[in-house]
Amino acid sequence: MNGSALYNIGFVLEQALGHVTHAKNLQANISNDPDVRPHWALIPFETHGLAARIPLYKSNWTVRAGLRARRSLRRLTRHTTLDALFFHTQVPAVLAADWLQRYPGIVSLDATPLQYDQLGPYYQHDPGPPWLERIKWQLNRRCFQLARHLVTWSQWAKDGLIEGYGVPADKITVIPPGVNVHEWQRPTPRTRHEGPVKILFVGANLERKGGLLLIEAFRALRPLGVELHLVTKDQVPDEPGVFVYHGMQPNSAPLKALYHQADIFALPTFGDCLPMVLSEAAAAGLPAVTTRVAAIPEIVRDGETGLLIPAGDLNALTEALRRLITRPDERLRFGERATIHVSRMYDARHNAGRLLDLIKGEVDLARMQERIPA
Repeated sequence: MNGSALYNIGFVLEQALGHVTHAKNLQANISNDPDVRPHWALIPFETHGLAARIPLYKSNWTVRAGLRARRSLRRLTRHTTLDALFFHTQVPAVLAADWLQRYPGIVSLDATPLQYDQLGPYYQHDPGPPWLERIKWQLNRRCFQLARHLVTWSQWAKDGLIEGYGVPADKITVIPPGVNVHEWQRPTPRTRHEGPVKILFVGANLERKGGLLLIEAFRALRPLGVELHLVTKDQVPDEPGVFVYHGMQPNSAPLKALYHQADIFALPTFGDCLPMVLSEAAAAGLPAVTTRVAAIPEIVRDGETGLLIPAGDLNALTEALRRLITRPDERLRFGERATIHVSRMYDARHNAGRLLDLIKGEVDLARMQERIPA
């Protein structure tokens, strides 16, 4: 940019599930741009105290996120003149139509509401009655129409906006979240070794992420001398060869060490959009065994950086793991290709730069339009 002008951007970011890590990565990487002054509005998912007893507020995330986003924006704009707003996801933006009319707004999402409904059973989410779903669809379409531009994490989500909400393709840019690849890379190259093959799983919700199915597969593979390492919030009964880790923090050194010590990453998830742990695994040089769910085939290339299986297929999971356990050269080759792929497409620092360029472009366009007489 030219001159000393700065871009004051309000970042309204939901804090549910994997979006917490995404927000932390954005905060770390956006600080590298000297032209941008970010103003953060982190929208918590949890409810406490009196709010937890208000029926609609406690049960409806869209209502809760929308009201909290509006309150945060009012607080931000008391002391700052914003040039643009960035919402991730669309959930806190749905009730902010007037803010999207007032400021150039970019809305980012990992899945459309219709796509999320398809995955709903795995998130304890049930669609409402038809009349309510129609209103929800109209509100979301209105949000997508008012946004200056839309960002999706994947081509899968972009297709969902086009097909489900009639959004023009040229209004949507795919910018995946990713990880800071250099921070996750192993300090030394992977090589063949004589010790047990270590399988790593990282997922807070053991059942939804396929961890219980993975434990079953592991039992069939235990005679091969393998180990299973589970990072989860759930309790797991003790059994030989299974190591469980609780309380691991995102992007922490102990978590990275587990990736570096592992040989295979397994995530046989039933319901996910684009799990960030797959970016972490690829950056650490791990081949992945995971499922053909949502956008996962975009980050894990079957037969090139890992193996894809149908969700819930125990036999396919067992055989895919057996293949990588017994073929160390293929395992190493997949891991090397995974790192190359994630470096090109899922590097968080590079993609944060792409995102900022897009937002600044919308601000520049809005400034130019203000200078042109009607």
